[in-house]
Amino acid sequence: MSSLQIQPLATLSPPSNSRCWQSVPHPSQPLIATACSDKTVRVFSLTSFTLLHSISGGHKRSVRSVSWKPHTKGQSVLATGSFDASAGIWRRVERGPEEDFTRHGRDDDEEEDDEDYQFSCILDGHEHEIKSIVWSPSGQYLATCSRDKSVWIWEELEDDNFETVAVLQEHDQDVKCVAWHPEEDLLASASYDDTIRLYREDQDDWVQVCCINGHSETVWCIEFEGSGMGEKDFRAQKGELSEEQIQHIELLERSGPRLASCSDDSTVRIWRRQPKEGADHANGHAGVPSIIRSFSVDEEWVEDAVLPQRHDRVIYSISWSRKSGLLASTGSDGKIVIYKERWKEQISNGVTAAGVDKVVNGIEAPSRHRMTEWVVAAELYSAHDVFEVNHAVWAKRCDKGRRSDDEEIIVSTGDDGEVKAWTVEEVKPQAGG
Repeated sequence: MSSLQIQPLATLSPPSNSRCWQSVPHPSQPLIATACSDKTVRVFSLTSFTLLHSISGGHKRSVRSVSWKPHTKGQSVLATGSFDASAGIWRRVERGPEEDFTRHGRDDDEEEDDEDYQFSCILDGHEHEIKSIVWSPSGQYLATCSRDKSVWIWEELEDDNFETVAVLQEHDQDVKCVAWHPEEDLLASASYDDTIRLYREDQDDWVQVCCINGHSETVWCIEFEGSGMGEKDFRAQKGELSEEQIQHIELLERSGPRLASCSDDSTVRIWRRQPKEGADHANGHAGVPSIIRSFSVDEEWVEDAVLPQRHDRVIYSISWSRKSGLLASTGSDGKIVIYKERWKEQISNGVTAAGVDKVVNGIEAPSRHRMTEWVVAAELYSAHDVFEVNHAVWAKRCDKGRRSDDEEIIVSTGDDGEVKAWTVEEVKPQAGG
Protein backbone atom coordinates (compact mmCIF):
# COMPACT_ATOMS: atom_id res chain seq x y z
CA MET A 1 0.00 0.00 0.00
CA SER A 2 1.28 3.47 -0.84
CA SER A 3 2.76 5.42 2.08
CA LEU A 4 3.35 8.71 0.26
CA GLN A 5 1.26 11.06 -1.83
CA ILE A 6 2.43 13.14 -4.80
CA GLN A 7 0.59 16.46 -4.80
CA PRO A 8 0.78 19.37 -7.28
CA LEU A 9 2.75 22.37 -6.02
CA ALA A 10 3.30 24.62 -9.06
CA THR A 11 3.67 24.77 -12.81
CA LEU A 12 6.76 26.78 -13.65
CA SER A 13 5.80 29.88 -15.59
CA PRO A 14 5.69 30.60 -18.42
CA PRO A 15 5.73 27.16 -20.08
CA SER A 16 7.58 26.52 -23.31
CA ASN A 17 5.74 26.27 -26.61
CA SER A 18 7.78 23.19 -27.50
CA ARG A 19 8.79 19.84 -26.03
CA CYS A 20 11.04 19.97 -22.97
CA TRP A 21 13.52 17.17 -22.36
CA GLN A 22 15.16 17.51 -18.99
CA SER A 23 15.34 19.75 -15.90
CA VAL A 24 18.39 19.85 -13.63
CA PRO A 25 18.60 21.66 -10.26
CA HIS A 26 21.54 23.95 -9.55
CA PRO A 27 23.93 22.36 -7.02
CA SER A 28 23.83 25.29 -4.58
CA GLN A 29 21.23 27.87 -5.66
CA PRO A 30 17.41 27.76 -5.89
CA LEU A 31 17.50 27.41 -9.68
CA ILE A 32 16.61 24.74 -12.19
CA ALA A 33 17.62 24.60 -15.86
CA THR A 34 15.40 23.03 -18.52
CA ALA A 35 16.57 21.76 -21.92
CA CYS A 36 14.05 22.61 -24.66
CA SER A 37 13.53 21.57 -28.25
CA ASP A 38 13.21 25.24 -29.33
CA LYS A 39 17.04 25.46 -29.08
CA THR A 40 16.91 27.22 -25.69
CA VAL A 41 17.62 26.52 -22.04
CA ARG A 42 15.18 28.03 -19.59
CA VAL A 43 16.39 28.82 -16.07
CA PHE A 44 13.60 29.00 -13.50
CA SER A 45 13.53 30.13 -9.88
CA LEU A 46 12.60 27.42 -7.37
CA THR A 47 11.49 30.08 -4.90
CA SER A 48 8.89 31.74 -7.16
CA PHE A 49 8.60 29.09 -9.93
CA THR A 50 9.04 31.82 -12.56
CA LEU A 51 11.38 32.16 -15.52
CA LEU A 52 14.60 34.10 -14.81
CA HIS A 53 16.62 33.50 -17.98
CA SER A 54 16.05 32.14 -21.46
CA ILE A 55 19.41 31.09 -22.89
CA SER A 56 19.57 31.03 -26.67
CA GLY A 57 21.86 31.57 -29.63
CA GLY A 58 24.39 28.83 -29.05
CA HIS A 59 22.76 25.83 -30.74
CA LYS A 60 21.18 25.23 -34.13
CA ARG A 61 18.92 22.39 -33.00
CA SER A 62 17.11 21.14 -29.89
CA VAL A 63 18.97 21.28 -26.58
CA ARG A 64 18.65 17.73 -25.28
CA SER A 65 20.61 17.80 -22.00
CA VAL A 66 22.01 20.25 -19.44
CA SER A 67 24.41 19.99 -16.50
CA TRP A 68 25.56 22.50 -13.87
CA LYS A 69 29.25 22.48 -13.01
CA PRO A 70 29.78 21.87 -9.28
CA HIS A 71 32.05 23.80 -6.91
CA THR A 72 32.15 27.03 -8.90
CA LYS A 73 32.84 30.28 -7.04
CA GLY A 74 31.53 33.62 -8.17
CA GLN A 75 29.85 32.23 -11.27
CA SER A 76 27.42 29.61 -12.51
CA VAL A 77 28.64 27.37 -15.32
CA LEU A 78 26.18 25.43 -17.44
CA ALA A 79 26.98 22.77 -20.04
CA THR A 80 24.49 22.01 -22.80
CA GLY A 81 24.28 19.09 -25.21
CA SER A 82 22.38 19.50 -28.46
CA PHE A 83 21.00 17.58 -31.40
CA ASP A 84 23.34 19.72 -33.53
CA ALA A 85 26.15 17.39 -32.27
CA SER A 86 27.83 20.13 -30.23
CA ALA A 87 28.19 20.88 -26.54
CA GLY A 88 28.12 24.45 -25.23
CA ILE A 89 29.54 26.08 -22.13
CA TRP A 90 27.71 29.06 -20.62
CA ARG A 91 28.80 31.31 -17.77
CA ARG A 92 27.06 33.85 -15.56
CA VAL A 93 28.68 36.00 -12.88
CA GLU A 94 26.81 35.75 -9.57
CA ARG A 95 25.94 38.91 -7.69
CA GLY A 96 26.25 37.14 -4.34
CA PRO A 97 24.10 35.39 -1.73
CA GLU A 98 21.68 38.33 -1.60
CA GLU A 99 20.67 37.83 -5.24
CA ASP A 100 16.91 37.82 -5.76
CA PHE A 101 15.82 34.59 -7.44
CA THR A 102 12.13 35.54 -7.41
CA ARG A 103 12.09 38.28 -10.02
CA HIS A 104 10.96 37.70 -13.57
CA GLY A 105 12.91 39.95 -15.91
CA ARG A 106 14.58 43.30 -15.24
CA ASP A 107 13.52 46.91 -15.74
CA ASP A 108 16.84 47.90 -17.23
CA ASP A 109 17.67 46.14 -20.51
CA GLU A 110 21.39 46.84 -20.23
CA GLU A 111 21.53 45.45 -16.68
CA GLU A 112 19.66 42.35 -17.84
CA ASP A 113 22.21 41.76 -20.62
CA ASP A 114 25.07 42.08 -18.12
CA GLU A 115 23.45 39.51 -15.85
CA ASP A 116 22.53 36.99 -18.52
CA TYR A 117 24.34 33.73 -19.29
CA GLN A 118 27.17 34.30 -21.75
CA PHE A 119 28.11 31.71 -24.37
CA SER A 120 31.76 30.85 -23.63
CA CYS A 121 32.80 28.07 -25.97
CA ILE A 122 31.62 25.19 -28.10
CA LEU A 123 32.89 21.60 -27.95
CA ASP A 124 32.86 19.81 -31.29
CA GLY A 125 33.70 16.22 -32.11
CA HIS A 126 30.57 14.10 -32.08
CA GLU A 127 29.19 13.14 -35.49
CA HIS A 128 25.53 12.99 -34.45
CA GLU A 129 23.13 14.23 -31.78
CA ILE A 130 24.38 14.54 -28.20
CA LYS A 131 21.89 12.78 -25.94
CA SER A 132 23.39 13.38 -22.49
CA ILE A 133 25.96 15.65 -20.86
CA VAL A 134 27.15 15.65 -17.25
CA TRP A 135 29.98 17.09 -15.15
CA SER A 136 31.91 14.80 -12.82
CA PRO A 137 31.35 15.47 -9.08
CA SER A 138 34.77 17.11 -8.82
CA GLY A 139 34.09 19.34 -11.82
CA GLN A 140 37.31 18.18 -13.49
CA TYR A 141 35.68 16.19 -16.27
CA LEU A 142 32.70 16.59 -18.57
CA ALA A 143 31.17 13.52 -20.23
CA THR A 144 29.01 13.47 -23.36
CA CYS A 145 27.37 10.67 -25.31
CA SER A 146 25.79 10.54 -28.71
CA ARG A 147 23.82 8.78 -31.37
CA ASP A 148 27.21 8.18 -33.02
CA LYS A 149 27.71 5.30 -30.48
CA SER A 150 30.53 7.09 -28.66
CA VAL A 151 31.19 8.48 -25.19
CA TRP A 152 33.57 11.43 -24.90
CA ILE A 153 35.36 12.67 -21.80
CA TRP A 154 36.57 16.27 -21.77
CA GLU A 155 38.83 17.94 -19.21
CA GLU A 156 38.71 21.66 -18.53
CA LEU A 157 42.30 22.87 -18.28
CA GLU A 158 41.26 26.48 -17.65
CA ASP A 159 38.26 28.66 -18.46
CA ASP A 160 37.10 27.95 -22.03
CA ASN A 161 40.01 25.62 -22.73
CA PHE A 162 38.93 21.98 -22.93
CA GLU A 163 40.95 18.92 -23.90
CA THR A 164 39.51 15.62 -25.14
CA VAL A 165 40.96 12.96 -22.85
CA ALA A 166 39.00 9.94 -24.11
CA VAL A 167 36.76 8.78 -26.93
CA LEU A 168 35.13 5.52 -25.86
CA GLN A 169 33.48 3.39 -28.53
CA GLU A 170 32.41 0.25 -26.69
CA HIS A 171 28.70 0.49 -27.48
CA ASP A 172 27.18 -0.99 -30.64
CA GLN A 173 24.29 1.48 -30.82
CA ASP A 174 23.08 4.97 -29.89
CA VAL A 175 24.26 5.94 -26.37
CA LYS A 176 21.40 7.43 -24.38
CA CYS A 177 22.86 8.50 -21.04
CA VAL A 178 26.06 9.02 -19.05
CA ALA A 179 26.41 9.24 -15.25
CA TRP A 180 29.34 9.72 -12.87
CA HIS A 181 29.94 7.80 -9.65
CA PRO A 182 29.61 10.21 -6.67
CA GLU A 183 32.89 9.15 -5.00
CA GLU A 184 35.19 8.14 -7.85
CA ASP A 185 36.13 9.08 -11.39
CA LEU A 186 34.06 6.15 -12.61
CA LEU A 187 31.75 6.80 -15.56
CA ALA A 188 28.72 4.76 -16.61
CA SER A 189 26.92 4.83 -19.97
CA ALA A 190 23.63 3.33 -21.15
CA SER A 191 22.69 2.45 -24.69
CA TYR A 192 20.23 1.34 -27.30
CA ASP A 193 22.30 -1.89 -27.38
CA ASP A 194 20.60 -2.87 -24.05
CA THR A 195 23.85 -2.65 -22.03
CA ILE A 196 25.39 -0.47 -19.35
CA ARG A 197 29.15 0.04 -19.49
CA LEU A 198 31.54 1.44 -16.90
CA TYR A 199 34.90 3.11 -17.47
CA ARG A 200 37.79 4.42 -15.42
CA GLU A 201 41.28 5.70 -16.04
CA ASP A 202 44.12 3.17 -15.97
CA GLN A 203 47.72 3.92 -16.91
CA ASP A 204 46.73 7.34 -18.35
CA ASP A 205 44.06 5.79 -20.56
CA TRP A 206 40.33 5.39 -20.00
CA VAL A 207 39.19 1.77 -20.31
CA GLN A 208 36.00 -0.20 -19.95
CA VAL A 209 35.99 -2.05 -16.63
CA CYS A 210 32.55 -3.68 -16.77
CA CYS A 211 29.67 -4.44 -19.15
CA ILE A 212 26.30 -4.97 -17.45
CA ASN A 213 23.75 -7.09 -19.25
CA GLY A 214 20.29 -7.52 -17.79
CA HIS A 215 17.81 -5.32 -19.58
CA SER A 216 16.17 -6.82 -22.65
CA GLU A 217 15.69 -3.50 -24.47
CA THR A 218 17.13 0.02 -24.68
CA VAL A 219 18.49 1.41 -21.41
CA TRP A 220 17.32 5.03 -21.34
CA CYS A 221 18.66 6.38 -18.08
CA ILE A 222 21.13 5.51 -15.34
CA GLU A 223 21.90 7.21 -12.04
CA PHE A 224 24.14 6.41 -9.10
CA GLU A 225 22.93 6.36 -5.53
CA GLY A 226 24.13 9.16 -3.26
CA SER A 227 27.28 8.57 -1.29
CA GLY A 228 26.56 6.37 1.73
CA MET A 229 22.79 6.30 1.13
CA GLY A 230 22.55 2.52 0.87
CA GLU A 231 23.41 2.00 4.50
CA LYS A 232 22.51 5.40 5.99
CA ASP A 233 19.05 4.68 7.38
CA PHE A 234 19.80 1.07 8.22
CA ARG A 235 22.96 1.97 10.16
CA ALA A 236 20.93 4.23 12.44
CA GLN A 237 19.02 1.13 13.59
CA LYS A 238 22.12 -0.95 14.10
CA GLY A 239 21.38 -1.74 17.73
CA GLU A 240 18.07 -3.32 16.76
CA LEU A 241 19.35 -5.40 13.87
CA SER A 242 20.20 -9.04 13.50
CA GLU A 243 23.71 -10.22 12.71
CA GLU A 244 22.69 -10.93 9.11
CA GLN A 245 21.30 -7.41 8.70
CA ILE A 246 24.50 -5.88 10.06
CA GLN A 247 26.49 -7.99 7.59
CA HIS A 248 24.24 -6.69 4.82
CA ILE A 249 24.97 -3.07 5.82
CA GLU A 250 28.70 -3.78 5.91
CA LEU A 251 28.45 -5.33 2.43
CA LEU A 252 26.84 -2.15 1.11
CA GLU A 253 29.61 -0.11 2.68
CA ARG A 254 32.25 -2.18 0.88
CA SER A 255 30.34 -2.11 -2.41
CA GLY A 256 29.83 1.64 -2.43
CA PRO A 257 26.97 3.52 -4.11
CA ARG A 258 24.71 1.39 -6.28
CA LEU A 259 23.52 2.14 -9.82
CA ALA A 260 19.89 2.39 -10.93
CA SER A 261 18.76 1.90 -14.53
CA CYS A 262 15.50 2.06 -16.47
CA SER A 263 14.60 0.68 -19.84
CA ASP A 264 12.29 0.24 -22.77
CA ASP A 265 11.53 -3.15 -21.18
CA SER A 266 9.45 -1.24 -18.55
CA THR A 267 11.69 -2.23 -15.63
CA VAL A 268 13.81 -0.37 -13.11
CA ARG A 269 16.83 -2.32 -11.88
CA ILE A 270 19.47 -1.78 -9.20
CA TRP A 271 23.07 -2.90 -9.67
CA ARG A 272 25.74 -3.31 -6.99
CA ARG A 273 29.48 -3.68 -7.29
CA GLN A 274 30.69 -7.02 -6.01
CA PRO A 275 33.48 -6.35 -3.47
CA LYS A 276 36.73 -8.10 -4.24
CA GLU A 277 37.87 -10.44 -1.54
CA GLY A 278 40.37 -8.77 0.74
CA ALA A 279 40.09 -5.44 -1.07
CA ASP A 280 38.44 -2.22 -0.01
CA HIS A 281 36.60 -0.62 -2.92
CA ALA A 282 38.30 2.65 -1.96
CA ASN A 283 41.47 1.22 -3.51
CA GLY A 284 39.93 2.01 -6.86
CA HIS A 285 39.16 5.63 -6.01
CA ALA A 286 40.44 8.39 -8.20
CA GLY A 287 43.78 9.73 -7.09
CA VAL A 288 45.31 6.35 -6.28
CA PRO A 289 48.16 5.75 -8.75
CA SER A 290 47.54 2.66 -10.86
CA ILE A 291 51.13 1.52 -10.28
CA ILE A 292 50.29 0.58 -6.68
CA ARG A 293 47.02 -1.18 -7.45
CA SER A 294 47.23 -4.79 -6.41
CA PHE A 295 44.28 -6.02 -8.44
CA SER A 296 42.76 -5.77 -11.88
CA VAL A 297 40.77 -2.66 -12.80
CA ASP A 298 37.96 -4.89 -14.06
CA GLU A 299 34.88 -4.87 -11.87
CA GLU A 300 31.88 -7.12 -11.39
CA TRP A 301 28.48 -5.51 -10.96
CA VAL A 302 25.58 -7.77 -9.99
CA GLU A 303 21.84 -7.25 -10.05
CA ASP A 304 20.74 -6.15 -6.60
CA ALA A 305 17.01 -5.79 -7.29
CA VAL A 306 14.30 -5.51 -9.92
CA LEU A 307 11.79 -2.97 -8.67
CA PRO A 308 8.02 -3.64 -8.73
CA GLN A 309 6.80 -3.09 -12.27
CA ARG A 310 4.34 -0.20 -12.40
CA HIS A 311 5.06 1.23 -15.84
CA ASP A 312 3.51 -0.42 -18.88
CA ARG A 313 5.53 1.53 -21.44
CA VAL A 314 9.10 2.79 -21.84
CA ILE A 315 10.66 4.37 -18.74
CA TYR A 316 12.64 7.43 -19.75
CA SER A 317 13.98 8.71 -16.47
CA ILE A 318 14.95 7.74 -12.93
CA SER A 319 16.13 9.95 -10.08
CA TRP A 320 17.66 8.79 -6.80
CA SER A 321 17.19 11.16 -3.86
CA ARG A 322 20.49 12.00 -2.15
CA LYS A 323 18.62 12.79 1.07
CA SER A 324 15.97 10.10 1.50
CA GLY A 325 17.16 7.26 -0.72
CA LEU A 326 13.78 7.22 -2.49
CA LEU A 327 13.75 6.49 -6.23
CA ALA A 328 11.44 8.21 -8.71
CA SER A 329 10.71 7.04 -12.26
CA THR A 330 8.67 8.38 -15.14
CA GLY A 331 8.11 7.76 -18.81
CA SER A 332 5.93 7.34 -21.83
CA ASP A 333 2.85 6.29 -19.84
CA GLY A 334 2.77 9.67 -18.04
CA LYS A 335 3.18 8.15 -14.58
CA ILE A 336 5.49 9.22 -11.79
CA VAL A 337 6.29 6.33 -9.45
CA ILE A 338 8.21 6.54 -6.15
CA TYR A 339 9.92 3.46 -4.71
CA LYS A 340 11.18 2.88 -1.18
CA GLU A 341 13.65 0.30 0.11
CA ARG A 342 12.93 -1.48 3.39
CA TRP A 343 13.91 -4.55 5.34
CA LYS A 344 11.93 -7.60 4.33
CA GLU A 345 9.03 -8.19 6.69
CA GLN A 346 10.15 -11.78 7.34
CA ILE A 347 13.33 -10.46 8.96
CA SER A 348 12.65 -8.88 12.31
CA ASN A 349 13.50 -9.14 15.99
CA GLY A 350 16.75 -10.84 15.16
CA VAL A 351 15.02 -13.78 13.44
CA THR A 352 16.21 -14.47 9.89
CA ALA A 353 13.94 -16.08 7.34
CA ALA A 354 15.26 -19.09 5.45
CA GLY A 355 16.95 -18.44 2.14
CA VAL A 356 18.25 -14.91 2.72
CA ASP A 357 21.66 -13.86 1.49
CA LYS A 358 24.72 -15.08 3.31
CA VAL A 359 27.95 -13.09 3.41
CA VAL A 360 31.11 -15.16 3.44
CA ASN A 361 34.54 -13.50 3.52
CA GLY A 362 32.98 -10.25 2.40
CA ILE A 363 31.32 -11.82 -0.65
CA GLU A 364 27.57 -12.15 -0.86
CA ALA A 365 26.50 -15.66 -1.85
CA PRO A 366 24.07 -15.91 -4.79
CA SER A 367 20.46 -16.06 -3.70
CA ARG A 368 17.05 -15.34 -5.10
CA HIS A 369 16.22 -13.59 -1.86
CA ARG A 370 17.51 -10.31 -0.51
CA MET A 371 17.69 -8.81 2.94
CA THR A 372 15.77 -5.78 1.69
CA GLU A 373 12.92 -5.22 -0.73
CA TRP A 374 11.73 -2.31 -2.82
CA VAL A 375 8.07 -1.32 -2.59
CA VAL A 376 5.97 1.28 -4.37
CA ALA A 377 5.46 4.21 -2.00
CA ALA A 378 3.46 6.47 -4.35
CA GLU A 379 2.03 6.61 -7.86
CA LEU A 380 0.76 9.56 -9.87
CA TYR A 381 -1.12 9.08 -13.12
CA SER A 382 -1.27 11.57 -16.02
CA ALA A 383 1.30 13.92 -14.51
CA HIS A 384 1.27 15.98 -17.72
CA ASP A 385 -2.25 15.13 -18.86
CA VAL A 386 -2.04 13.01 -22.05
CA PHE A 387 1.59 13.90 -22.76
CA GLU A 388 4.68 11.81 -22.20
CA VAL A 389 6.89 12.76 -19.26
CA ASN A 390 10.51 12.87 -20.35
CA HIS A 391 12.21 13.48 -17.04
CA ALA A 392 11.67 13.67 -13.28
CA VAL A 393 14.20 14.77 -10.69
CA TRP A 394 14.41 15.35 -6.94
CA ALA A 395 15.13 18.94 -5.92
CA LYS A 396 15.43 20.83 -2.68
CA ARG A 397 12.24 22.71 -1.83
CA CYS A 398 12.98 26.45 -1.69
CA ASP A 399 9.61 28.24 -1.79
CA LYS A 400 7.99 29.90 1.22
CA GLY A 401 5.74 26.91 1.83
CA ARG A 402 8.57 24.51 2.69
CA ARG A 403 8.16 22.77 6.02
CA SER A 404 11.81 21.96 6.72
CA ASP A 405 15.28 22.63 5.34
CA ASP A 406 15.51 19.01 4.17
CA GLU A 407 12.17 18.89 2.34
CA GLU A 408 12.36 17.76 -1.27
CA ILE A 409 10.07 18.10 -4.24
CA ILE A 410 9.90 16.29 -7.57
CA VAL A 411 10.21 18.35 -10.75
CA SER A 412 8.82 16.75 -13.92
CA THR A 413 9.39 17.79 -17.53
CA GLY A 414 7.07 16.85 -20.40
CA ASP A 415 6.28 16.86 -24.08
CA ASP A 416 3.67 19.56 -23.37
CA GLY A 417 6.47 22.07 -22.71
CA GLU A 418 5.56 22.30 -19.04
CA VAL A 419 7.80 21.89 -16.02
CA LYS A 420 5.87 20.97 -12.89
CA ALA A 421 6.78 20.85 -9.20
CA TRP A 422 5.24 18.24 -6.90
CA THR A 423 5.33 17.78 -3.14
CA VAL A 424 5.81 14.31 -1.64
CA GLU A 425 3.87 13.92 1.60
CA GLU A 426 3.32 11.16 4.12
CA VAL A 427 -0.16 9.64 3.99
CA LYS A 428 -1.89 10.30 7.29
CA PRO A 429 -3.76 7.27 8.62
CA GLN A 430 -7.49 7.74 8.77
CA ALA A 431 -9.09 7.81 12.18
CA GLY A 432 -11.14 4.75 12.99
CA GLY A 433 -14.91 5.06 12.93
